[in-house]
Amino acid sequence: MKLKTIFAAIAASLFVFAACEKEGPTSLDNISLDKTYLSIPAAGGSASVIISATDAWNLAKDIEIGKDSDKNPILSELPKWLTANVISGGEGETTLTFTAEAIDGGREQEFHIICGDHTQYLLVRQGSLEAVKASCADVIAGADGKTYTVTGTCTSIANTSYGNWYLADNSGEIYIYGTVDGTGKYNWSSFNIEVGDVVTVQGPKTTYNGTVELVDVSVVKVVKSLIKLDNSSFGFAADGGEFTVKAAYKGSGVFVKPSADWVVMTGMDYVKGIASKTEPNPADTALVSFKVLESQQEESRKATIEFASSSSSSTSSIVVAVSQTGLVGTATNPFTVAQAIEFCQTLTAATPNDLYVKGKISRIIANGEFGSYGNATFYISDDGEYKGTDDKNCDVAHDFEVYRALYFGNQKWVAGQAQIAVGDEVVICGQLTLYKGISETNQNKAWLYKVNGVSNGDNGLGNLVSPFNSAGAKACIDAAFAGNVYVKGIISEIIKNGAFSAQYGNASFWISDDGTAKEFEAYRVLYLGNRKWVEGDTQIAVGDNVILHGALTKYGDTYETSGNKAYIYSLNGKTE
Repeated sequence: MKLKTIFAAIAASLFVFAACEKEGPTSLDNISLDKTYLSIPAAGGSASVIISATDAWNLAKDIEIGKDSDKNPILSELPKWLTANVISGGEGETTLTFTAEAIDGGREQEFHIICGDHTQYLLVRQGSLEAVKASCADVIAGADGKTYTVTGTCTSIANTSYGNWYLADNSGEIYIYGTVDGTGKYNWSSFNIEVGDVVTVQGPKTTYNGTVELVDVSVVKVVKSLIKLDNSSFGFAADGGEFTVKAAYKGSGVFVKPSADWVVMTGMDYVKGIASKTEPNPADTALVSFKVLESQQEESRKATIEFASSSSSSTSSIVVAVSQTGLVGTATNPFTVAQAIEFCQTLTAATPNDLYVKGKISRIIANGEFGSYGNATFYISDDGEYKGTDDKNCDVAHDFEVYRALYFGNQKWVAGQAQIAVGDEVVICGQLTLYKGISETNQNKAWLYKVNGVSNGDNGLGNLVSPFNSAGAKACIDAAFAGNVYVKGIISEIIKNGAFSAQYGNASFWISDDGTAKEFEAYRVLYLGNRKWVEGDTQIAVGDNVILHGALTKYGDTYETSGNKAYIYSLNGKTE
């Protein structure tokens, strides 16, 4: 996410400006300004500067206002919040007037005015960048661009290079994206911030992909926590377990408060700190034991445990996170193949209930794909390999047999529906059993639940036999499927400068089912054979039929291939 340059520039200029007196007019050999700082009221309005030049001048086009379809920065002479009566001028005096609409808070922009070989600088600010005292809830509800002073507890630290961490109070939690010292540098170790410390910070708010952040904050105050823990999170399977938290404290004891009844405190032992010349007031330690009860639900669950310690003047608290998976073999937590095999080896009959197994198709037995009987028989494994010697002799410790399974929706497959292929990642739902040592599904009592992330074959399955169309590719992306798939379509538009070139060897274009709409973006795909295009290779054109192969992703609202991680498998039927 680093660097979000617009917000970083705003924050950096805030602290530099706060530390300096307002500059007076400056001049260069060929250009001068009657002022180098303009202020526009928060309620909206205009401000002007007189430019005196001996040659032509212009505002530098170096302000990023967005990204184009190729993900390159879109640069402008003006930020989106400002308009100007002119952006260039000639010899003599020119009045440059900036206008902005109302804002709750403050914002600013530095301009570079180019005249010959010289650059003049101008700062335009609107409103006040003075920090407003606020709670986390106030920040969350407040306006982007406004500067806040917030006090809260450090709940976790995400990055110590830039100083990214989470701050929470009783009203909510916000993300601190960048922590700077008095010189504007990222110097995390100098702040001595640890989980549990109460910290007061100051910085401007922004919202990035739905996350509320204060950007490049300055640290006003750090109150060290009276309590420190040896671990801040614990995870358990559905059958539960036990754990112990070591809490060092300098207050009057440790107080423990679990948020859920399935996390039970089972004991607490104290170890007195030993005073010494170097540490006359050592921390005492509490060893607190807990038990996580067995879960009987499909969904995973989360809880917290608050540890607190108090002195006569303050109270400190730290929250420990506890998570527990749901029951294995469910739709939300399917068996791996290894887990399914281990489970089936304990069976003496088919399971009465339906269970879920996830794996990759490693072998389809002869005539075992979906056909006239409406079912299919194939093997799956965790790694996509088949370790048996033939269709009937699998490796019982590695290969799981999906035996005569039905199609999506527990229905028989019919001619014309999408077909499975080796390499597909599948989730199977149904009864499990053990037959002559082979772990498998019960005949005609299981079905396809998902294939390559999708839950129906209406728009393809993402394999070479049944490639996704644009709608299928989008469904695959929405399902957060991470594997490589095949997508077919007709080129409907080639992005500007997006045709294959010798310089980059890739291409960017749109495809759709009928070749007229912009339904799915092939973004920086390589050529046939998964190689770079070279001079002499056939060039793409609108109307070409293509099959793409590779990883898919979503950039903003655009569904697309991952840049340089996909290629054209087939171009008008030609492959390499």
